[in-house]
Amino acid sequence: MNSKKPIETKKTAATRSLNRTAIQEDATGTRSIRRALDVLSFVAGQQAEGVRFTDVSEVCGLGRSTAHRILACLQEEGYLERDDAHRRYRLGLSALILGSAALNTSPLVESCRIDMKRLARLSGDSVFLLLRQGDFAQCLHREEGSFYIKVLTTNVGQRRLLGPGAGGLAMLATLPDAEIDAIYARHEKEYESLNFPKEKIHRLIEQTRKNGYSCLLDEITLGAGAVSVAFKLSENISAAMTISTITPRLREDRQQELIGMLRETVRSY
Repeated sequence: MNSKKPIETKKTAATRSLNRTAIQEDATGTRSIRRALDVLSFVAGQQAEGVRFTDVSEVCGLGRSTAHRILACLQEEGYLERDDAHRRYRLGLSALILGSAALNTSPLVESCRIDMKRLARLSGDSVFLLLRQGDFAQCLHREEGSFYIKVLTTNVGQRRLLGPGAGGLAMLATLPDAEIDAIYARHEKEYESLNFPKEKIHRLIEQTRKNGYSCLLDEITLGAGAVSVAFKLSENISAAMTISTITPRLREDRQQELIGMLRETVRSY
């Protein structure tokens, strides 16, 4: 006995068509949101010098018309500002307000604050908490020690490429080599401008993996150095805790002392 297919009325056909349209619109809307967020993340990583229209189009993989629409919308809403004299985009006031609110109430910062104060008190040096955000390491919090020379190489809210800083290097070393190469390829010019060619990056990563921590001396700032330990907050979220000071205070025996303190601290997260 053959079963009959249910008869599709005009009403059910229209409903099915509306559902397909809604799904397609939802996918398109989600894609647009992701593109706008990619643009914001890219601009945030270049906040100091700003980015050109062509940089956004090329790095974010957007057509010129799409890049123009996204930039215009973000600028209209206050999330981006355009320096007309130099034709460069930077984060606007709306983005800065959101970032400030998030940093001030971040559960991660709240849970780490007491430990970081303790580390700063025991070491006398500056302690930083960094979080990986794509190809960058963002400083979430900083505690200053009592030593009279302060090494404050990173400000709260500032982002740096993974690698040139001790915290970023520690997190970069936890990634597969293929992912490291992809990150380097996306930012090759900037790495080279910071005197971090590919060969040097790989050498530092190899040393970091061997030691189980990162150490940079006189790299970003002459006379300053830092040690850092990376740790996982979840399967997909990486962080690092760093102690930064002047180079003479980072002799080998003190490096091990500071690393022991950092490892003991991050073990609880």
